[in-house]
Amino acid sequence: MIRQEVSTSYEELNEDMEQVASGLMAGTEDVDEEDRSSTVLSDSNSPSVRFSKSCLKNVFSVILLFIYLLLMAVAVFLVYQTITDFREKLKHPVMSVSYKEVPFYDAPGIALYPGKAELLTCKHHYYDYILPLVNPGQPGEIECTTQRVNYTDPFTNQTKKHAVIVQGPQEVKKRELVFMQFHLNETDQDFNAIDYLLFSSFQEFLNSPNKSEFMKRCESSYSSWKFSGGFRTWVKMSLVETKEKDGRETVEFRQEISVVNYIERRTGAGSDQLFFVVFEWKDPFIQEVQDIVTANPWNMIALLCGIFLALFKAADFAKLSVKWMIKIRKRHLKRRSQVLNHIS
Repeated sequence: MIRQEVSTSYEELNEDMEQVASGLMAGTEDVDEEDRSSTVLSDSNSPSVRFSKSCLKNVFSVILLFIYLLLMAVAVFLVYQTITDFREKLKHPVMSVSYKEVPFYDAPGIALYPGKAELLTCKHHYYDYILPLVNPGQPGEIECTTQRVNYTDPFTNQTKKHAVIVQGPQEVKKRELVFMQFHLNETDQDFNAIDYLLFSSFQEFLNSPNKSEFMKRCESSYSSWKFSGGFRTWVKMSLVETKEKDGRETVEFRQEISVVNYIERRTGAGSDQLFFVVFEWKDPFIQEVQDIVTANPWNMIALLCGIFLALFKAADFAKLSVKWMIKIRKRHLKRRSQVLNHIS
């Protein structure tokens, strides 16, 4: 009986000791876990870590702000450069040259000022072929349409001028040409030449009610040239039409001139001189010249809209960046004050 009670009490004592030991071990484990968690929290919430993160954010924000300020400066420069280029293009238009092919030309007018020389022959030939001369220096056939006009010199208003107006070639495809021969008797001049000028339309001259005034306007508007005696002067004409800024159209003749010496075969030829001249179209192309303004206002408006949109976006971003930096700064100062208060 006594033995049974002693063994029972011994078993109860062992169970109590095991419970105490297990409780002590669990307590030590809880303490270790609390220490570790407190250490981790203290490491993550340390002032140095928080300061380094906020410092990096501030530096990054400042760099972005400077980048967007630089982009804004570039956008402003582009606006200025775009406006400047547009104004320069308006002031200095680009010359545009195009060529228009025509089957035939409106017959030009050839105004000749022979002076004392006499028109002997005037014929139309085709395909660059001129018949051999027959009785040079003697009057021949005049197959051209001619008009004679007397008018006052438009520059001096005193000198009387006598002009022979001849209808020029038309059929450029057939290479039509006008061949004329002049004769000048003895003269006391050392050099002899005949002046001539070209104007755009012989038909316009015929339809003019006052042919003298018409020729005065032509002489004021067109340039004059010369061909000398003792040579065959071959004139190849080309037409240039220019469109002015005010909408007016002007016509200009350009010429390629070749000169061939005339071999005198007449017996008993004295000091008189023969003049030979040929007028022909160079090619069937009329050169058209006009000034074109390359500045397109719609392109400039679209570019300016894009630049101003970028400026507004950059300004908005810069504003938000500054607000964000101020907010982070205030938050940092608040945490710092809380830490100082906690330490104190």
